[in-house]
Amino acid sequence: MQDDPRTLVSTDWLAAHLGDPDLRIIDASWHMPASGRDARAEYDGAHITGARFFDIDAISDRRSALPHMAPPPEMFISRMRAMGVGDGHQVVIYDNSDVHSAARVWWTFRLMGKKDVAVLDGGLPKWLAEGRPTEDMPPVMRDRHITVQRQAGLVRDVTQVASASKLRDHEIIDARAPGRFRGEADEPRPGMRSGHIPGSRNLPFARLLNDDGTMKDEGALRAAFEDAGVDLSKPAITTCGSGVTAAILSLALERIGHRNHSLYDGSWSEWGSFADLNIATGDA
Repeated sequence: MQDDPRTLVSTDWLAAHLGDPDLRIIDASWHMPASGRDARAEYDGAHITGARFFDIDAISDRRSALPHMAPPPEMFISRMRAMGVGDGHQVVIYDNSDVHSAARVWWTFRLMGKKDVAVLDGGLPKWLAEGRPTEDMPPVMRDRHITVQRQAGLVRDVTQVASASKLRDHEIIDARAPGRFRGEADEPRPGMRSGHIPGSRNLPFARLLNDDGTMKDEGALRAAFEDAGVDLSKPAITTCGSGVTAAILSLALERIGHRNHSLYDGSWSEWGSFADLNIATGDA
């Protein structure tokens, strides 16, 4: 894998830069509500040396009834300043999650116009498997100025996605498991219909990852999109259940040089809740 401090870096890269004064490490672990896991408690027990904890549910748009929608810029600014994350920092984000939630926080930083941000390939499991250092004490955090410039083109709302579904002028790519996409499996959140956005393609996020949780190389990533029927010459919209695993698709698109992509923040939590939105079932 080629290290890229704007998309993905290896555990070797992070270990070599662990002492850099302008490095900021973020634990972005998040778990599905039914998992029974407590990401903050796990962070408190052990985290990569110097890591701060980013709570995806807390750092979100509290005005929305939908889960963990992207935070308003002013909230992002205040929370990052308090965490000592700001201008001039290289940010590396990792997780210890089955849904590989680090990519969602990478996308959030990108949405806010921050580019020097990467996901740790393989996350905490790979770091631990290699016997690398952790600690159980939070770092000393000093307020750091941060400027943001929200990149509206990186996010899509339900109206924009409905238009794309009708016009077929974007590739809508769904990261959920095949059973949920086809409408054969129940949704984990109550009250939602089953199926997918008409015209969307199914690329379960796990198909982009190796057995150890690292991301596949660029050639294999490109092949995965093409095997899913995705036309990579079109702009892409990524989606999933609630906007977390969709970001894995977004990261993979960035890795293969497909720059024209956005994320449907409401994802199926929104689309599946409204009876007036069309749904499709079966394969794409």
